[in-house]
Amino acid sequence: MRGYLVSSISAACAAALVLPLSLTAGAATEADPEREIPGTTRSLPLEPLGPSATDRSFGAVVQGLPRRDVAPFSLLGLVWEDAAAELEGTVEVRTRSLADGTWSPWQQVETHNADHAADPGTEESAAGRVRGSTAPLWVGPSDGVEVRVKRADGSSRPLPEGLRLDLVDPGDGPGADPAPAAEDRAGGGGGDGEADGTGPADAEGTDAEGTDADGDGTGGDGTGGDGTDADGDGTGTTASGPGTGTASAPAPGTVLPALDRGDTEAAAAAGGTLGFDAAAAQPHIGPRPAIVTRKGWGADESLREKTFVYTSTVKAAFVHHSATGNNYTCQQAPSVLRSIYRYHTVSSGWRDIGYNFAIDKCGNIYEGRAGGVAQPVLGAHTLGFNTNSTGIAVLGTYSSSNPPQAAVTAVARLTAWKLGLHGVDPKGSVTLVSGGSGKYAKGAKVTLNTIAGHRDGFATDCPGGRLYGQLGTIRTASAALQGR
Repeated sequence: MRGYLVSSISAACAAALVLPLSLTAGAATEADPEREIPGTTRSLPLEPLGPSATDRSFGAVVQGLPRRDVAPFSLLGLVWEDAAAELEGTVEVRTRSLADGTWSPWQQVETHNADHAADPGTEESAAGRVRGSTAPLWVGPSDGVEVRVKRADGSSRPLPEGLRLDLVDPGDGPGADPAPAAEDRAGGGGGDGEADGTGPADAEGTDAEGTDADGDGTGGDGTGGDGTDADGDGTGTTASGPGTGTASAPAPGTVLPALDRGDTEAAAAAGGTLGFDAAAAQPHIGPRPAIVTRKGWGADESLREKTFVYTSTVKAAFVHHSATGNNYTCQQAPSVLRSIYRYHTVSSGWRDIGYNFAIDKCGNIYEGRAGGVAQPVLGAHTLGFNTNSTGIAVLGTYSSSNPPQAAVTAVARLTAWKLGLHGVDPKGSVTLVSGGSGKYAKGAKVTLNTIAGHRDGFATDCPGGRLYGQLGTIRTASAALQGR
């Protein structure tokens, strides 16, 4: 895989560790050979703990790691070499906070992660670098860890061979993390270009409709694609936040500005998007919401595959939760994304982050897999149904926790625009052909809502019962934004 980084351990890091760790560290980029890429991935092999390692609330522990000190990290997950092997068991971890030195309670790691993957038979799925992995868990800045793993009750299948714990440090971001999305702080509006002191205002232009004019997957620079940008830097402007009394603007290329409906339709009419049908999109296309680009959340572009892969169109949107837990602030969301991205590429061996978009609990929308936000980029989010769909992950776990209203609103806004580009009714249905998902055999024709939950295509809890229960509301709101 392009950009796999050379494993090494610096003397400073090695001195801080109790046991030797495998370290995948930053390297200089071609564009800026003096700059070290932030972020690391460290691996610890699990140990057999024997039948004596028991806990009344957990049972017999088969493998794990005793409590130990480690170099700082913020996200973790279990990885093994055979991607086809299933981890039929329970994984729990506890971590020590870097801020105050306290240990967390035991937290469960979601072991079923194969359903977030490239479709069977695709180049990405067949690549020899792909590994088995649990879902990643965000724990926040930590410097201690303990792990315990047991087989599922009644299971005769052994745990996968070569289990290891990957610890991900996202590194520092590219600057100030985004404030809560303007339209959600204001309780509506905000996307129509009115600088009302609540956050992102309309940029008076279209910024290439998200088409990556320079080919680096980080968003446009205001020079190509479907339209123009008022100041030519691809960013638009940002009004002052509440109570600040000062104006601010994002760094060039970090945010695609929100467009009002007229500018969105004008950009759509200009065409230039793969699989895009301008006639079908009008007049039912929602206004484009502000989107934080990969550059904006600090994606290390050397980790992903250089080329992009597209499908012919977008017929449906699958909604996910990231299953990384809810213990993050909105200011930490870019760090969460950098961690998931590094875990998907370095640990799981995918070509890029699996999701096409991500949304944080404050309603900020982020570009996911590279290739252009308006393009039908092939993702690795819904096993068997990645073709002709887009995957949207709400950062967090929503099985027993309600998703924030800001996030629900952001899903509606994003789908109104993204599905609208392809003339898709958010309240409609579509028939997709399964690539083989476990729930549906390869070649099966499956009728789904155009805004579906991950569980509709695969036997999984994702996007969590509480978020899944909001999909009807999201469909109605999304359709209304399209003028339906």
